[in-house]
Amino acid sequence: MVFKVPVGLFGGAKQMMRLPASSRTIVGQGLSAAGSQLRMASTKTMTVRDALNSAMAEEMDRDDDVFIIGEEVAQYNGAYKVTKGLLDRFGERRVVDTPITEMGFTGLSVGAALKGLKPIVEFMSFNFSMQAIDQVVNSAAKTYYMSGGTQKCQIVFRGPNGAAVGVGAQHSQDFSAWYGSIPGMKVLVPYSAEDARGLLKAAIRDPNPVVFLENELLYGESFEVSEECLSTDFTLPYTAKVEREGTDISIITYTRNVQFSLQAAETLEKQHGISAEVINLRSIRPMDVDTIVKSVKKTNHLITVESTFPNFGVGSEIVAQIMESEAFDYLDAPVQRVTGADVPTPYAKELEDFAFPDPDVIASAVKKVLSVE
Repeated sequence: MVFKVPVGLFGGAKQMMRLPASSRTIVGQGLSAAGSQLRMASTKTMTVRDALNSAMAEEMDRDDDVFIIGEEVAQYNGAYKVTKGLLDRFGERRVVDTPITEMGFTGLSVGAALKGLKPIVEFMSFNFSMQAIDQVVNSAAKTYYMSGGTQKCQIVFRGPNGAAVGVGAQHSQDFSAWYGSIPGMKVLVPYSAEDARGLLKAAIRDPNPVVFLENELLYGESFEVSEECLSTDFTLPYTAKVEREGTDISIITYTRNVQFSLQAAETLEKQHGISAEVINLRSIRPMDVDTIVKSVKKTNHLITVESTFPNFGVGSEIVAQIMESEAFDYLDAPVQRVTGADVPTPYAKELEDFAFPDPDVIASAVKKVLSVE
């Protein structure tokens, strides 16, 4: 099965990404359904890029053991400008440019974490973390357990994950399911500016290794944020968030597909009177199964939405969790998974447009589960 997705404007691997205004989510806008959830009133907005930047800066102010390392994070201000200004503020000791050698600087960082420092390792793309898979999975993730809890490895691996626009198959994979299968590490997937800020601050303070998977196409997106979010003490738990209340079907998703799912939910309500509940996972490992189960017991229907390959994905895990829980007895129809196409991501725009879910595909899946024509 193939899918379509709207694309943004791409300016090269080292340029900031920007979506067309027509595809941007307006957060804080009242959703037009009974049972919709309104966000906290606020006049302040923040981009995801600035949320990540401020979270790192505040945690570096708070703890001198925190440092940032990666390709172009210092003098170039980051390939996507997420680390902009941090070199000037904290100096070369704590904002460290590296050669193009993920295996080398990741191994160095894991060693620093084992000695008590708290690195933030930026991968220019999480596809490149495959060059350092041994350091991430075998050294960082397993040491705390294998040492009987005596040797911490407090480290955050962060950077853009999944497909962007026109970056080719080897730069477009979503590694949420890959890393989510590894015990010993946490895997976080922020959507909004509040997610990015609160989850990253929590990740930096976490004594466990954390894989922090960002979406490149969300960096320039602006979201309204609460006063609480702007506090230097603001952190978020690794739990799911109900972005939109609903009664007819649950849509479980994460990162940019939250935006598409919210758009699909509004269309479904206007055109068919369907009340869809949209849940933003925020964390792949640990997965907040309780929130998913609670939603399914209310709506009796479920679809999952992700931009990964269909086989062995996050949606598959959610389906298994539902099968093994009391929520299974509440289902009135089979669960539908919405995923990317089962092909390496095409480079050609005409093909890439069909490779991932969009609001229309999500809406079609909802109508199929609910037997709506």
